[in-house]
Amino acid sequence: MIKLREKIAVIGSNSFSGASFAAHCLALGMEILGISRSHESPAMFLPYKWNDINKSGSFRFEKLDINCDTDRIAGSIKKFCPDYIVNFAAQAMVAQSWEHPEHWYQTNVVGNVKLHDKIRKFNFLKKYVHVSTPEVYGNCAGKVTESMLFNPSTPYAASRAACDLHLKTFFNRYKFPVVFTRAANVYGPGQQLYRVIPRTILYIKLGKKLQLRGGGHSVRSFIHIRDMAAATLKIAQKGTVGEIYHISTDSYISIKVLVESICKMMQANFTKLVEIVGENPGKDAAYLLDSSKLRDELGWTDRIKLEDGIRETINWVDDNLKELKKQPFEYVHKE
Repeated sequence: MIKLREKIAVIGSNSFSGASFAAHCLALGMEILGISRSHESPAMFLPYKWNDINKSGSFRFEKLDINCDTDRIAGSIKKFCPDYIVNFAAQAMVAQSWEHPEHWYQTNVVGNVKLHDKIRKFNFLKKYVHVSTPEVYGNCAGKVTESMLFNPSTPYAASRAACDLHLKTFFNRYKFPVVFTRAANVYGPGQQLYRVIPRTILYIKLGKKLQLRGGGHSVRSFIHIRDMAAATLKIAQKGTVGEIYHISTDSYISIKVLVESICKMMQANFTKLVEIVGENPGKDAAYLLDSSKLRDELGWTDRIKLEDGIRETINWVDDNLKELKKQPFEYVHKE
């Protein structure tokens, strides 16, 4: 008996995480429907277009907006009939959420709720993976488990917490097969240039000043995007519905030490590179996620060391520097 390929709908497939997850699944022979509100990004930002990974034609993209194309998204998913839906789509910037909070609530709550009310009726769906964020916990004084109470400190975090709570009601009322992920800071080749690791590398290459907000004292765990993708697929296939899984390494580093490490690797002068500026309002000092649940229950482990992942990202910048210089270095907001 021939086993059919598993099918996954990836909402937010133009995002760094969504495109990298799609690439991971394609490499395993899966069939992917990618959905994003914008046209596909340049190929250097879309890992599923690298190394002939889609030579079998198993990836199909549709430009649809979660805020205004709910029926069309639901129709495309129903026609595709995936085993799993993984939703990366969100207004994801923290600092900018103070400027137009209504845009964050529109996408992260209203748009998502409308879509969920459609797809909860799909009886072919094995699992809906909602990609959430540790921002919902607010500042974490110590290592936190999935039972940590919400304490959001920005409109972005509050909007994500609201959607998580909404999905919990759908799980309780309809047995909607949702499972939640909350990941540490992802990084790797293909990431948007306004994120700290590619930005630091690029600014060293170009001799530009790097603004280090609050002196870079906030502490984070950085996880390579392929480790995140592998964990997300494992959660989709094996995770328990209604549950939350943290995806994180067990290593933590301040932003300042991270930038110093990149400078050392690239033989750059940290003092000449960095300009200390004020902190963003509501910036949480630390996210220290306990990922033992994912490790113990599903057998996942992170495999890529931070130094190795940074070197891979440096190589990606080197290989694409001519085109990267033409791209926006700052976040460009879309409603």
